[in-house]
Amino acid sequence: MPHCIIEYSDTLNAKPILTAVFEGAQRSDLFEPGGTDIKVRAQPYQQHISGAEHHDFIHVQLRILSGRNLAQKQHLSQCVLEQLLKLDLVSCSHTVEVIDIDRASYAKKVS
Repeated sequence: MPHCIIEYSDTLNAKPILTAVFEGAQRSDLFEPGGTDIKVRAQPYQQHISGAEHHDFIHVQLRILSGRNLAQKQHLSQCVLEQLLKLDLVSCSHTVEVIDIDRASYAKKVS
């Protein structure tokens, strides 16, 4: 955990965005050392409207198991945002949100 889901303008290169999100989650120190439990995936969008001034966008959903406090969630979103901003993208909106996954209903099996 977490599941990091990136939505982004298809005019952007996904690889550095994926890396930035992974590194941001890892730098938060909220997950396994080495990032072995961090999962990152991206979905490009060809058709979107992102306001008058921003032509491109990156929106990251960080889905984590419930139980973290507000300070931990804020720290996580800031760590990811800081890594995204290092990409120095021009005319791009960057947003990050943390979403709790209910532990009681979450199911997982790795085979």
